[in-house]
Amino acid sequence: METQALIMFAVIGIVAGWIASIVTGGGGLIRYLITGVLGAFVGGFLLSALGISLGIANPLVAQIITATIGAIVVVLIARLIA
Repeated sequence: METQALIMFAVIGIVAGWIASIVTGGGGLIRYLITGVLGAFVGGFLLSALGISLGIANPLVAQIITATIGAIVVVLIARLIA
């Protein structure tokens, strides 16, 4: 991957993790990054498995929303396990 793509991936992860922390509570920059990046994978998998399309024309916004949905799921599952 290019450096610019990795930076954008990290920024999307941090933003998604921050939004998820507003919904679920808690936070910190590293936690935002971890939950956002994991959430991007989980959200992408869940939305495609369920056949859900967000229908948003802006791909950056669609990626952030998908990652946020996944990050919320990741945090909730982690809390259930803990």
